Amino acid sequence: MNCEQTVEAVLEPYADDVPFRELAAEFHEYRRWTGDDPLLLIAEAAASTTGQSFIGGIEPTVSRFRDAFVETDRVDSVADLAALDLADDELVAVFGAKRKRHVLLEIARVLADRPEDDGLDALIAWASAADHYRYDEDPIGSIAGVGPSSFQYLRQLAGVETIRPLPQAVSLIDAVAGDLEDSPLDAATDLRTIASGEWLAFLSSYTPLEIDRIAWWAFTDEADRDAVKRIHETGIEGGTAGDAPPESDG
Repeated sequence: MNCEQTVEAVLEPYADDVPFRELAAEFHEYRRWTGDDPLLLIAEAAASTTGQSFIGGIEPTVSRFRDAFVETDRVDSVADLAALDLADDELVAVFGAKRKRHVLLEIARVLADRPEDDGLDALIAWASAADHYRYDEDPIGSIAGVGPSSFQYLRQLAGVETIRPLPQAVSLIDAVAGDLEDSPLDAATDLRTIASGEWLAFLSSYTPLEIDRIAWWAFTDEADRDAVKRIHETGIEGGTAGDAPPESDG
C-alpha cells in the first residue's frame, strides 16, 4: 500500500457520515449565516480574536453589529467601517474588548485602501493572494491581535480553500499521526498544524477546507454542531443578538 492510499484509508473513518463537501461549499458559495456581506465577514473574524466560542461569543457579537451599524446604515462600506473611532460608544457596546474593535477597524482600513471598488471583491482578492506562512508580513496578518487562526478564519470566510489551526484540527492531525506508521505530521504550532493539514490533503482525495471541516465535525460536540447548523440555516436575521454580553477589556 502506497502512502497516498494509506492516508486516504486512515482518513476515511473520520470522514464517514460527515457532509464535508457541503460544509466546504457553504464557505466557497457564501451560504453561511452572514451571506456575502463583507462587513459581517470582517466582524466575524474580528469577533473570533479573543478565543470566544461561535455560539456564546461570535454569533451574538456579529448580530449586535449588524443591528447597530449595518441595518441602521451607519456603515455601508469598508471605508465607512474604517472611519469609525475605536472608542465609539456603540462599537464598545457591540464588541466590548478593545482587541476585537482594533482588529475590526484595521482590517477595514487595509481593505478600504485596496484598488477594488467593492468590499467583497477587496476581501476576496486579499484572501486569495495572502500567504499564511508569512502571515506576520501581511498587512492584515501584521495587525496586533491577528494570529494564524483569525488570519485563516478571515480567508475561509472569503471563500479560500485553506485550513484554520483550531483545536479540532490539532486533534485530527494527532489522531491520524497515531494511525500512520510514519509521517511528517506535527501539530505543535499553528503553522505546523496548517502544513500537516495540507499534507493530508495533498496525499488524499480531500481538499484542505474539507480536511478542516472533517476535523471540526469529528471533534465538536454534537449539540454544538447542531446549534451552529441551525444558525447557518436560519441566517443572521433569525439569530440571537444580545444573548451574550460583549467581552470587556478586563
